[in-house]
Amino acid sequence: MSGLTLADLSVPLSALRLLAVDFPHLPAPCVDVTTVYPERLSLSFHDDFAAFEAWREALNIAPESVVHRVQRDGRTQVLKALMVFAGADLELTGYTSVPEPERVLAGSGAAA
Repeated sequence: MSGLTLADLSVPLSALRLLAVDFPHLPAPCVDVTTVYPERLSLSFHDDFAAFEAWREALNIAPESVVHRVQRDGRTQVLKALMVFAGADLELTGYTSVPEPERVLAGSGAAA
């Protein structure tokens, strides 16, 4: 048991409440609040960089502050941005699959 109470998560939960009021028209994220990082609110988007971008723009996060990386042996792209919102450490993350490269037909040099 962590020893924390629900009140100890009030900062990220309050931030989530404000986001729901201020941005009800934006795509719904996967939401994570945890006792491991009690000040953090994580919003993630799976297979939808467009949703990530909509939130990034709404929150006025500069494009140059977004970190891009590739994981899972090059199969998954990840965008991540961090900011403070309403006192909470807001983590915005987008995931999408890397498209498979076109396969070249053996001996033909033509793409499949």
